[in-house]
Amino acid sequence: MLLIEIPVAILLGLLLSVRGWGRADEQSGAPAMDWVPVLWLGGFTLGVLVVAVVFLRSAHPYAGAVHLLIAAMALLFAITAWHEEYERARPAPLPTCPTRAGTPCAPPDPVTDR
Repeated sequence: MLLIEIPVAILLGLLLSVRGWGRADEQSGAPAMDWVPVLWLGGFTLGVLVVAVVFLRSAHPYAGAVHLLIAAMALLFAITAWHEEYERARPAPLPTCPTRAGTPCAPPDPVTDR
């Protein structure tokens, strides 16, 4: 099972990393949260957990324990992907500008600041 899961995990990581290359051309403003990496990693985690339970119930405790460790690592990757997407979709607000009371500071716009 590990010989199948390891290439699937590598392929999944490669596909999800290549998928994010086109994000530099996105519109300005807060983008919507991208759930695809979270769902793919969560599905992989769920699949590994099912295999772990099958191994544990069929009296293979060491194989089940190894799969539980792999599922824990996959769950950490899924949580990390969710957190990165959450932070990307909800950027921190701009600090208030000391020269303009109460308004957020924005980078200078060369078109309007002439």
